[in-house]
Amino acid sequence: MKSVEDFFKTYHLQAEGETIIAGVSGGPDSMALLSMLNKHFGHSSVIIAAHVDHQFRGPESEEDMKFVQSYCEAEHILCETVQIDVSAYAKKNKLNKQAAARDCRYQFFEDLMTKHQAKFLALAHHGDDQVETMLMRLAKGTLGAGLAGMQPVREFASGWLIRPFLYAAKDEILEYCRQEGLSYRTDESNAKDDYTRNRFRKTVLPFLKHESPDVHKMFQKVSEALTEDEQYLQSLTKERMNKVITSKSDTSVEVNSSQLLALPIPLQRRGVQLILNYLYENVPSSFSARHIQQFLEWAENGSASGVLDFPKGLKVVKSYQTCLFTFEQWQCEKVPFELQLQGAKGETAVLPNGFMIEVADQADPHIKNGNAVFMTSRNKVQFPLTIRTRKIGDRIKLKGMNGSKKVKDIFIDHKLPLRDRDEWPIVTDASGEIIWLPGLKKSIFDDLVISNSDRIVLQYRQHEKCRGQALT
Repeated sequence: MKSVEDFFKTYHLQAEGETIIAGVSGGPDSMALLSMLNKHFGHSSVIIAAHVDHQFRGPESEEDMKFVQSYCEAEHILCETVQIDVSAYAKKNKLNKQAAARDCRYQFFEDLMTKHQAKFLALAHHGDDQVETMLMRLAKGTLGAGLAGMQPVREFASGWLIRPFLYAAKDEILEYCRQEGLSYRTDESNAKDDYTRNRFRKTVLPFLKHESPDVHKMFQKVSEALTEDEQYLQSLTKERMNKVITSKSDTSVEVNSSQLLALPIPLQRRGVQLILNYLYENVPSSFSARHIQQFLEWAENGSASGVLDFPKGLKVVKSYQTCLFTFEQWQCEKVPFELQLQGAKGETAVLPNGFMIEVADQADPHIKNGNAVFMTSRNKVQFPLTIRTRKIGDRIKLKGMNGSKKVKDIFIDHKLPLRDRDEWPIVTDASGEIIWLPGLKKSIFDDLVISNSDRIVLQYRQHEKCRGQALT
Protein backbone atom coordinates (compact mmCIF):
# COMPACT_ATOMS: atom_id res chain seq x y z
CA MET A 1 0.00 0.00 0.00
CA LYS A 2 1.30 3.46 -0.94
CA SER A 3 2.15 5.69 1.98
CA VAL A 4 0.61 9.10 2.65
CA GLU A 5 4.01 10.53 1.85
CA ASP A 6 3.69 9.17 -1.70
CA PHE A 7 0.20 10.69 -1.89
CA PHE A 8 1.46 14.15 -0.96
CA LYS A 9 4.23 13.89 -3.59
CA THR A 10 1.81 12.70 -6.29
CA TYR A 11 -0.49 15.69 -5.78
CA HIS A 12 2.32 18.18 -5.11
CA LEU A 13 1.15 18.94 -1.59
CA GLN A 14 3.41 20.32 1.12
CA ALA A 15 2.76 18.85 4.57
CA GLU A 16 5.82 19.99 6.52
CA GLY A 17 5.03 22.76 8.96
CA GLU A 18 1.28 22.50 8.34
CA THR A 19 -1.60 21.39 10.55
CA ILE A 20 -3.35 18.22 9.41
CA ILE A 21 -6.70 17.22 10.90
CA ALA A 22 -7.61 13.55 10.50
CA GLY A 23 -11.19 12.36 10.77
CA VAL A 24 -10.98 9.34 13.08
CA SER A 25 -13.97 7.11 13.81
CA GLY A 26 -11.94 4.44 15.59
CA GLY A 27 -12.38 1.90 12.78
CA PRO A 28 -9.45 0.25 10.99
CA ASP A 29 -9.39 2.70 8.05
CA SER A 30 -9.19 5.88 10.09
CA MET A 31 -6.83 4.38 12.67
CA ALA A 32 -4.46 3.34 9.86
CA LEU A 33 -4.65 6.87 8.41
CA LEU A 34 -3.93 8.52 11.75
CA SER A 35 -1.04 6.14 12.40
CA MET A 36 0.48 6.74 8.98
CA LEU A 37 0.11 10.54 9.20
CA ASN A 38 1.74 10.57 12.61
CA LYS A 39 4.50 8.23 11.46
CA HIS A 40 5.46 10.26 8.39
CA PHE A 41 4.63 13.84 9.41
CA GLY A 42 4.33 13.86 13.20
CA HIS A 43 7.85 15.21 13.57
CA SER A 44 7.37 18.13 11.17
CA SER A 45 3.64 18.88 11.24
CA VAL A 46 0.81 19.21 13.74
CA ILE A 47 -1.46 16.15 13.60
CA ILE A 48 -4.92 16.46 15.16
CA ALA A 49 -7.45 13.64 15.47
CA ALA A 50 -11.11 14.66 15.11
CA HIS A 51 -13.83 12.30 16.36
CA VAL A 52 -17.61 12.73 16.24
CA ASP A 53 -19.86 10.62 18.47
CA HIS A 54 -23.15 10.60 16.54
CA GLN A 55 -24.87 8.92 19.52
CA PHE A 56 -26.53 6.35 17.26
CA ARG A 57 -25.42 3.37 19.37
CA GLY A 58 -25.60 4.77 22.89
CA PRO A 59 -22.81 3.56 25.23
CA GLU A 60 -21.11 1.72 22.36
CA SER A 61 -20.65 4.99 20.45
CA GLU A 62 -19.22 6.63 23.54
CA GLU A 63 -16.77 3.74 23.91
CA ASP A 64 -15.54 4.44 20.38
CA MET A 65 -14.82 8.03 21.41
CA LYS A 66 -12.97 6.96 24.54
CA PHE A 67 -10.93 4.49 22.50
CA VAL A 68 -9.76 7.24 20.13
CA GLN A 69 -9.00 9.56 23.04
CA SER A 70 -6.91 6.85 24.78
CA TYR A 71 -4.92 6.07 21.63
CA CYS A 72 -4.17 9.75 21.01
CA GLU A 73 -3.11 10.27 24.61
CA ALA A 74 -0.69 7.33 24.37
CA GLU A 75 0.74 8.60 21.08
CA HIS A 76 0.82 12.26 22.20
CA ILE A 77 -1.59 13.32 19.46
CA LEU A 78 -3.98 16.22 20.05
CA CYS A 79 -7.55 14.89 19.99
CA GLU A 80 -10.74 16.90 19.43
CA THR A 81 -14.07 15.18 20.09
CA VAL A 82 -17.72 16.14 20.11
CA GLN A 83 -20.97 14.35 20.97
CA ILE A 84 -23.99 15.26 18.82
CA ASP A 85 -27.56 14.02 18.98
CA VAL A 86 -27.73 13.41 15.24
CA SER A 87 -31.13 11.73 15.42
CA ALA A 88 -32.64 14.92 16.83
CA TYR A 89 -30.83 16.99 14.18
CA ALA A 90 -32.17 14.70 11.45
CA LYS A 91 -35.74 15.02 12.73
CA LYS A 92 -35.52 18.79 13.04
CA ASN A 93 -34.09 19.24 9.53
CA LYS A 94 -36.13 16.45 7.90
CA LEU A 95 -33.06 14.47 6.81
CA ASN A 96 -32.25 10.79 6.84
CA LYS A 97 -29.76 9.81 9.52
CA GLN A 98 -26.83 9.31 7.17
CA ALA A 99 -27.26 12.75 5.56
CA ALA A 100 -27.69 14.35 9.00
CA ALA A 101 -24.57 12.61 10.31
CA ARG A 102 -22.58 13.88 7.35
CA ASP A 103 -23.81 17.45 7.90
CA CYS A 104 -22.86 17.39 11.58
CA ARG A 105 -19.53 15.71 10.96
CA TYR A 106 -18.38 18.08 8.23
CA GLN A 107 -19.51 21.12 10.18
CA PHE A 108 -17.36 19.94 13.09
CA PHE A 109 -14.41 19.42 10.75
CA GLU A 110 -14.88 22.89 9.26
CA ASP A 111 -14.98 24.47 12.73
CA LEU A 112 -11.75 22.69 13.64
CA MET A 113 -10.07 23.82 10.42
CA THR A 114 -10.83 27.39 11.39
CA LYS A 115 -9.92 26.95 15.05
CA HIS A 116 -6.50 25.43 14.34
CA GLN A 117 -5.86 27.23 11.03
CA ALA A 118 -5.36 23.81 9.49
CA LYS A 119 -4.43 23.36 5.85
CA PHE A 120 -5.55 19.75 5.43
CA LEU A 121 -8.48 17.59 6.46
CA ALA A 122 -7.55 13.94 5.85
CA LEU A 123 -10.29 11.30 5.54
CA ALA A 124 -9.83 7.55 5.28
CA HIS A 125 -12.11 6.73 2.35
CA HIS A 126 -10.42 3.94 0.40
CA GLY A 127 -10.64 2.29 -3.01
CA ASP A 128 -13.46 -0.08 -2.07
CA ASP A 129 -15.47 2.91 -0.79
CA GLN A 130 -14.89 4.59 -4.14
CA VAL A 131 -16.21 1.60 -6.08
CA GLU A 132 -19.33 1.52 -3.89
CA THR A 133 -19.87 5.27 -4.23
CA MET A 134 -19.56 5.31 -8.02
CA LEU A 135 -21.86 2.30 -8.43
CA MET A 136 -24.48 3.78 -6.07
CA ARG A 137 -24.48 7.06 -7.97
CA LEU A 138 -24.66 5.27 -11.30
CA ALA A 139 -27.66 3.30 -10.05
CA LYS A 140 -29.36 6.59 -9.08
CA GLY A 141 -28.77 8.06 -12.54
CA THR A 142 -26.17 10.60 -11.43
CA LEU A 143 -24.45 12.49 -14.25
CA GLY A 144 -21.48 14.81 -14.54
CA ALA A 145 -19.03 15.38 -11.71
CA GLY A 146 -21.01 13.24 -9.27
CA LEU A 147 -20.45 10.12 -11.34
CA ALA A 148 -16.69 10.46 -10.81
CA GLY A 149 -17.17 9.68 -7.13
CA MET A 150 -14.95 11.09 -4.39
CA GLN A 151 -12.04 13.35 -5.25
CA PRO A 152 -8.55 12.68 -3.85
CA VAL A 153 -8.04 16.42 -3.30
CA ARG A 154 -10.63 19.20 -3.18
CA GLU A 155 -11.04 22.57 -1.54
CA PHE A 156 -12.61 22.52 1.90
CA ALA A 157 -13.10 25.37 4.39
CA SER A 158 -9.85 27.35 4.42
CA GLY A 159 -7.74 24.49 3.08
CA TRP A 160 -7.96 21.12 1.38
CA LEU A 161 -9.80 17.86 1.96
CA ILE A 162 -7.57 14.91 1.06
CA ARG A 163 -8.22 11.17 0.73
CA PRO A 164 -4.83 9.40 0.66
CA PHE A 165 -6.29 5.86 0.59
CA LEU A 166 -8.35 5.99 -2.62
CA TYR A 167 -5.86 3.71 -4.40
CA ALA A 168 -5.81 1.23 -1.49
CA ALA A 169 -8.15 -1.72 -0.98
CA LYS A 170 -9.75 -2.53 2.36
CA ASP A 171 -7.63 -5.69 2.64
CA GLU A 172 -4.44 -3.65 2.32
CA ILE A 173 -5.53 -1.38 5.16
CA LEU A 174 -6.34 -4.33 7.40
CA GLU A 175 -2.94 -5.81 6.61
CA TYR A 176 -1.28 -2.51 7.58
CA CYS A 177 -3.14 -2.56 10.92
CA ARG A 178 -1.96 -6.15 11.51
CA GLN A 179 1.66 -5.33 10.71
CA GLU A 180 1.67 -2.23 12.93
CA GLY A 181 -0.21 -3.95 15.75
CA LEU A 182 -2.98 -1.33 15.57
CA SER A 183 -6.14 -1.92 17.56
CA TYR A 184 -9.45 -0.59 16.22
CA ARG A 185 -13.16 -0.61 16.89
CA THR A 186 -15.78 -2.39 14.79
CA ASP A 187 -19.19 -0.87 14.09
CA GLU A 188 -21.64 -3.76 13.90
CA SER A 189 -24.14 -1.63 11.95
CA ASN A 190 -21.80 -1.86 8.94
CA ALA A 191 -22.79 -5.53 8.60
CA LYS A 192 -26.54 -4.84 8.43
CA ASP A 193 -28.52 -4.56 5.20
CA ASP A 194 -30.36 -1.42 6.35
CA TYR A 195 -28.18 0.91 4.27
CA THR A 196 -27.73 0.87 0.49
CA ARG A 197 -23.95 1.07 0.78
CA ASN A 198 -23.86 -2.05 2.97
CA ARG A 199 -25.84 -4.00 0.39
CA PHE A 200 -23.45 -2.99 -2.39
CA ARG A 201 -20.53 -3.89 -0.11
CA LYS A 202 -21.85 -7.36 0.69
CA THR A 203 -23.16 -8.38 -2.74
CA VAL A 204 -21.78 -6.35 -5.68
CA LEU A 205 -18.24 -5.63 -4.50
CA PRO A 206 -17.26 -9.28 -3.84
CA PHE A 207 -18.40 -10.19 -7.36
CA LEU A 208 -16.30 -7.42 -8.89
CA LYS A 209 -13.29 -8.34 -6.75
CA HIS A 210 -13.61 -11.92 -7.94
CA GLU A 211 -13.63 -10.81 -11.56
CA SER A 212 -10.78 -8.32 -11.08
CA PRO A 213 -8.86 -8.15 -7.78
CA ASP A 214 -7.60 -4.66 -8.66
CA VAL A 215 -11.03 -3.33 -9.60
CA HIS A 216 -10.62 -0.49 -7.09
CA LYS A 217 -7.60 0.79 -9.03
CA MET A 218 -9.53 0.58 -12.31
CA PHE A 219 -12.41 2.55 -10.83
CA GLN A 220 -10.03 5.19 -9.53
CA LYS A 221 -8.50 5.61 -12.98
CA VAL A 222 -11.99 5.97 -14.43
CA SER A 223 -12.79 8.52 -11.74
CA GLU A 224 -9.74 10.59 -12.63
CA ALA A 225 -10.53 10.45 -16.36
CA LEU A 226 -14.15 11.46 -15.74
CA THR A 227 -12.95 14.33 -13.56
CA GLU A 228 -10.61 15.60 -16.28
CA ASP A 229 -13.39 15.42 -18.87
CA GLU A 230 -15.79 17.14 -16.50
CA GLN A 231 -13.39 19.98 -15.77
CA TYR A 232 -13.07 20.69 -19.49
CA LEU A 233 -16.83 20.56 -20.06
CA GLN A 234 -17.47 22.77 -17.02
CA SER A 235 -15.05 25.38 -18.36
CA LEU A 236 -16.74 25.30 -21.76
CA THR A 237 -20.18 25.49 -20.15
CA LYS A 238 -19.32 28.59 -18.12
CA GLU A 239 -18.05 30.30 -21.24
CA ARG A 240 -21.18 29.51 -23.24
CA MET A 241 -23.65 30.14 -20.39
CA ASN A 242 -22.50 33.73 -19.98
CA LYS A 243 -24.21 34.36 -23.33
CA VAL A 244 -27.33 32.39 -22.37
CA ILE A 245 -27.90 34.11 -19.02
CA THR A 246 -29.67 37.44 -19.46
CA SER A 247 -29.73 38.58 -15.83
CA LYS A 248 -29.17 37.34 -12.30
CA SER A 249 -29.47 38.34 -8.67
CA ASP A 250 -28.79 36.60 -5.38
CA THR A 251 -32.09 34.73 -5.61
CA SER A 252 -32.82 34.38 -9.32
CA VAL A 253 -31.26 33.65 -12.70
CA GLU A 254 -32.93 34.37 -16.02
CA VAL A 255 -31.89 32.61 -19.21
CA ASN A 256 -32.77 32.80 -22.87
CA SER A 257 -34.26 29.33 -23.25
CA SER A 258 -33.78 29.25 -27.04
CA GLN A 259 -30.07 29.86 -26.68
CA LEU A 260 -29.84 27.33 -23.85
CA LEU A 261 -31.55 24.66 -25.95
CA ALA A 262 -29.27 25.48 -28.89
CA LEU A 263 -26.24 24.32 -26.88
CA PRO A 264 -25.00 20.73 -27.21
CA ILE A 265 -26.97 18.51 -24.80
CA PRO A 266 -23.96 17.88 -22.47
CA LEU A 267 -23.60 21.65 -22.05
CA GLN A 268 -27.36 22.08 -21.52
CA ARG A 269 -27.29 19.69 -18.57
CA ARG A 270 -24.20 21.30 -17.06
CA GLY A 271 -25.60 24.76 -17.67
CA VAL A 272 -28.67 23.98 -15.59
CA GLN A 273 -26.47 22.41 -12.92
CA LEU A 274 -24.35 25.58 -12.88
CA ILE A 275 -27.49 27.64 -12.19
CA LEU A 276 -28.54 25.28 -9.40
CA ASN A 277 -25.09 25.40 -7.80
CA TYR A 278 -25.29 29.20 -7.87
CA LEU A 279 -28.78 29.52 -6.41
CA TYR A 280 -28.74 26.71 -3.83
CA GLU A 281 -26.37 27.11 -0.90
CA ASN A 282 -26.27 23.31 -0.99
CA VAL A 283 -28.02 21.49 -3.80
CA PRO A 284 -30.63 19.25 -2.05
CA SER A 285 -29.85 15.56 -1.93
CA SER A 286 -33.33 14.99 -3.39
CA PHE A 287 -32.20 16.70 -6.59
CA SER A 288 -31.13 14.34 -9.37
CA ALA A 289 -30.34 14.22 -13.06
CA ARG A 290 -34.02 13.40 -13.56
CA HIS A 291 -34.99 16.93 -12.47
CA ILE A 292 -32.61 18.49 -14.97
CA GLN A 293 -33.87 16.28 -17.78
CA GLN A 294 -37.45 17.06 -16.79
CA PHE A 295 -36.70 20.79 -17.03
CA LEU A 296 -35.02 20.53 -20.44
CA GLU A 297 -37.93 18.55 -21.88
CA TRP A 298 -40.41 21.02 -20.38
CA ALA A 299 -38.46 24.01 -21.71
CA GLU A 300 -38.40 22.56 -25.23
CA ASN A 301 -41.77 20.84 -25.57
CA GLY A 302 -44.05 22.37 -22.96
CA SER A 303 -46.52 25.21 -23.41
CA ALA A 304 -45.32 28.76 -24.12
CA SER A 305 -45.66 29.69 -20.47
CA GLY A 306 -45.93 28.02 -17.09
CA VAL A 307 -44.25 27.31 -13.77
CA LEU A 308 -42.15 24.27 -12.79
CA ASP A 309 -41.52 23.47 -9.11
CA PHE A 310 -38.08 22.35 -7.95
CA PRO A 311 -37.03 21.22 -4.43
CA LYS A 312 -36.67 23.67 -1.53
CA GLY A 313 -38.99 26.31 -3.01
CA LEU A 314 -37.11 26.99 -6.25
CA LYS A 315 -39.44 27.71 -9.17
CA VAL A 316 -38.83 28.03 -12.89
CA VAL A 317 -41.12 30.50 -14.65
CA LYS A 318 -41.27 30.04 -18.43
CA SER A 319 -42.61 32.58 -20.86
CA TYR A 320 -41.82 32.32 -24.55
CA GLN A 321 -38.04 32.63 -24.95
CA THR A 322 -37.15 33.13 -21.28
CA CYS A 323 -36.93 30.92 -18.21
CA LEU A 324 -36.54 32.45 -14.77
CA PHE A 325 -35.12 30.31 -11.94
CA THR A 326 -36.21 32.06 -8.74
CA PHE A 327 -36.80 31.67 -5.02
CA GLU A 328 -38.86 34.90 -5.00
CA GLN A 329 -42.57 34.12 -4.86
CA TRP A 330 -43.51 37.59 -6.07
CA GLN A 331 -41.81 36.87 -9.38
CA CYS A 332 -44.24 34.00 -9.92
CA GLU A 333 -47.46 35.68 -8.83
CA LYS A 334 -49.42 38.82 -9.59
CA VAL A 335 -48.17 41.90 -7.73
CA PRO A 336 -50.77 44.64 -8.22
CA PHE A 337 -49.88 48.31 -7.77
CA GLU A 338 -51.46 51.69 -8.44
CA LEU A 339 -49.61 55.02 -8.60
CA GLN A 340 -50.61 58.53 -9.68
CA LEU A 341 -49.02 61.37 -11.63
CA GLN A 342 -50.39 64.89 -11.33
CA GLY A 343 -48.47 66.07 -14.41
CA ALA A 344 -45.97 68.45 -12.78
CA LYS A 345 -42.61 68.77 -14.55
CA GLY A 346 -39.95 66.62 -12.89
CA GLU A 347 -42.51 64.36 -11.21
CA THR A 348 -41.59 60.65 -11.25
CA ALA A 349 -43.24 57.36 -10.42
CA VAL A 350 -40.84 54.51 -9.59
CA LEU A 351 -42.24 51.13 -10.64
CA PRO A 352 -41.69 47.67 -9.09
CA ASN A 353 -40.07 46.37 -12.30
CA GLY A 354 -37.04 48.66 -11.88
CA PHE A 355 -38.28 51.31 -14.34
CA MET A 356 -39.84 54.71 -13.80
CA ILE A 357 -42.16 57.12 -15.58
CA GLU A 358 -41.14 60.77 -15.39
CA VAL A 359 -42.82 63.99 -16.49
CA ALA A 360 -40.85 66.39 -18.72
CA ASP A 361 -41.52 69.15 -21.23
CA GLN A 362 -39.51 67.53 -24.02
CA ALA A 363 -38.33 64.03 -24.88
CA ASP A 364 -34.84 62.83 -24.00
CA PRO A 365 -33.01 62.22 -27.32
CA HIS A 366 -31.27 59.17 -25.80
CA ILE A 367 -34.58 57.31 -25.53
CA LYS A 368 -34.68 55.51 -28.86
CA ASN A 369 -37.87 53.48 -28.47
CA GLY A 370 -40.73 55.63 -29.72
CA ASN A 371 -43.22 53.78 -27.54
CA ALA A 372 -41.19 54.74 -24.46
CA VAL A 373 -42.25 58.39 -24.90
CA PHE A 374 -45.83 59.64 -24.72
CA MET A 375 -46.80 63.26 -25.54
CA THR A 376 -50.11 64.74 -24.47
CA SER A 377 -51.69 67.75 -22.79
CA ARG A 378 -54.38 68.52 -20.27
CA ASN A 379 -56.63 69.37 -23.20
CA LYS A 380 -56.29 65.80 -24.54
CA VAL A 381 -56.54 63.71 -21.35
CA GLN A 382 -57.86 64.19 -17.85
CA PHE A 383 -55.32 64.38 -15.01
CA PRO A 384 -54.29 62.93 -12.61
CA LEU A 385 -53.01 59.91 -14.49
CA THR A 386 -53.02 56.48 -12.90
CA ILE A 387 -50.29 53.88 -13.42
CA ARG A 388 -51.55 50.42 -12.53
CA THR A 389 -51.27 46.75 -13.26
CA ARG A 390 -53.56 45.06 -15.78
CA LYS A 391 -57.17 44.09 -15.17
CA ILE A 392 -59.40 41.55 -16.86
CA GLY A 393 -60.98 43.05 -19.99
CA ASP A 394 -58.48 45.93 -20.42
CA ARG A 395 -58.64 47.47 -23.91
CA ILE A 396 -56.84 50.36 -25.60
CA LYS A 397 -57.76 52.55 -28.61
CA LEU A 398 -54.60 52.45 -30.75
CA LYS A 399 -53.41 55.11 -33.17
CA GLY A 400 -54.30 54.29 -36.75
CA MET A 401 -56.81 51.62 -35.78
CA ASN A 402 -60.58 51.59 -35.68
CA GLY A 403 -62.07 50.38 -32.44
CA SER A 404 -59.93 49.00 -29.61
CA LYS A 405 -57.65 46.06 -28.90
CA LYS A 406 -57.28 43.82 -25.86
CA VAL A 407 -54.22 44.59 -23.76
CA LYS A 408 -53.82 40.82 -23.33
CA ASP A 409 -53.43 40.41 -27.11
CA ILE A 410 -50.81 43.16 -27.25
CA PHE A 411 -48.79 41.36 -24.56
CA ILE A 412 -49.01 38.16 -26.59
CA ASP A 413 -48.06 39.93 -29.84
CA HIS A 414 -44.93 41.30 -28.15
CA LYS A 415 -44.20 37.88 -26.58
CA LEU A 416 -44.01 39.57 -23.21
CA PRO A 417 -42.82 37.08 -20.55
CA LEU A 418 -45.64 35.78 -18.39
CA ARG A 419 -44.18 37.09 -15.13
CA ASP A 420 -43.79 40.59 -16.68
CA ARG A 421 -47.42 40.90 -17.71
CA ASP A 422 -48.73 41.08 -14.17
CA GLU A 423 -46.47 44.00 -13.30
CA TRP A 424 -46.32 45.80 -16.64
CA PRO A 425 -47.46 49.43 -16.19
CA ILE A 426 -50.72 50.53 -17.75
CA VAL A 427 -51.38 54.28 -17.82
CA THR A 428 -54.94 55.61 -17.66
CA ASP A 429 -56.36 59.08 -17.39
CA ALA A 430 -58.73 60.24 -14.64
CA SER A 431 -61.70 58.77 -16.50
CA GLY A 432 -60.13 55.31 -16.54
CA GLU A 433 -59.33 55.42 -20.27
CA ILE A 434 -56.12 53.52 -21.10
CA ILE A 435 -53.86 55.99 -22.89
CA TRP A 436 -50.48 54.25 -22.97
CA LEU A 437 -48.70 50.90 -22.55
CA PRO A 438 -45.17 52.18 -21.83
CA GLY A 439 -42.61 50.67 -24.17
CA LEU A 440 -45.28 48.79 -26.16
CA LYS A 441 -48.15 50.85 -27.61
CA LYS A 442 -49.61 54.35 -27.64
CA SER A 443 -53.28 55.29 -27.81
CA ILE A 444 -55.03 57.85 -29.97
CA PHE A 445 -54.37 60.37 -27.17
CA ASP A 446 -50.67 60.63 -28.05
CA ASP A 447 -50.14 63.87 -30.02
CA LEU A 448 -46.83 64.95 -31.58
CA VAL A 449 -48.01 68.44 -32.61
CA ILE A 450 -49.00 69.82 -29.23
CA SER A 451 -47.64 73.34 -28.66
CA ASN A 452 -44.73 73.82 -26.28
CA SER A 453 -46.90 75.64 -23.75
CA ASP A 454 -49.38 72.77 -23.40
CA ARG A 455 -47.05 69.80 -23.96
CA ILE A 456 -46.60 67.20 -21.27
CA VAL A 457 -44.05 64.48 -22.03
CA LEU A 458 -44.08 61.14 -20.22
CA GLN A 459 -40.92 59.05 -20.45
CA TYR A 460 -40.53 55.38 -19.53
CA ARG A 461 -36.95 54.57 -18.64
CA GLN A 462 -34.86 52.20 -16.56
CA HIS A 463 -34.45 53.34 -12.98
CA GLU A 464 -32.04 50.69 -11.71
CA LYS A 465 -29.64 48.64 -13.81
CA CYS A 466 -30.16 44.90 -13.81
CA ARG A 467 -27.23 42.85 -12.68
CA GLY A 468 -25.83 40.45 -15.25
CA GLN A 469 -22.30 39.45 -14.25
CA ALA A 470 -20.87 36.07 -15.06
CA LEU A 471 -21.58 33.00 -12.95
CA THR A 472 -18.55 31.49 -11.28
